[in-house]
Amino acid sequence: MPSCNRTPNAMTPVRTLALALGALSALLLSSASGAAPEEGKNFVTLAPPRPTSQRNKIEVVEFFSYGCPHCAHFYPMISDWLAKLPHDVVFRRVPVGFGRDPWINLQRAYYALESTGDFARLDGPLFRAIHEERKPLFDESSIADWVGSNGGNADKFSAAYVSFGVNNQTFQADRMAEDFQISGIPALAVDGHYVVLVPGGLSETEGLRQLLVTTDELIARVRSERAAAKPTPGAAPKAR
Repeated sequence: MPSCNRTPNAMTPVRTLALALGALSALLLSSASGAAPEEGKNFVTLAPPRPTSQRNKIEVVEFFSYGCPHCAHFYPMISDWLAKLPHDVVFRRVPVGFGRDPWINLQRAYYALESTGDFARLDGPLFRAIHEERKPLFDESSIADWVGSNGGNADKFSAAYVSFGVNNQTFQADRMAEDFQISGIPALAVDGHYVVLVPGGLSETEGLRQLLVTTDELIARVRSERAAAKPTPGAAPKAR
């Protein structure tokens, strides 16, 4: 599956139609057989596990950038997925910069929109403005003007954009991406234990779908592991 990589301008070669169809057939067969996700193929295990924001929930983290076209294509898919999020799962998004100035500016825009209360209204439209309307929203001035023309407060946005809080959040986001060993986006991490992979040879659409399929499987795995670790009510304590 093509992805936006940490190295600027690094692009995965375009797959042929025959390869994509073959990969899709393999995916359907795998799904039908109920095959468990495989280490190194469908996911990697983080050792030691990374801390999560809520210990009593299974945390899923999406690493993304508004500047990444694959993240833009993934946005409606993960939005549909989030609408059915189980009660024991919590979701976080972490914008990455990968050292690219335009993406760093979009990182700051993400946190500035959260700070001003405009995030929920302008999150999806910002993806559309960049990737469908082809607006060059890659610096503070152009993004602030766009926010103002789309119902937000451009002055409040600009103040938040250069604030200490947004500076710190942007720094922490980059450090988290490095800590989770994220080299391409979109990427999902499950409960600080697993980073989801997509097997090679899939088209973009099938690869993004498989990303969510494996995430669901890993959520179920974490849920089972937690249930197994809980002491049985009324059970006698183990002898020491």
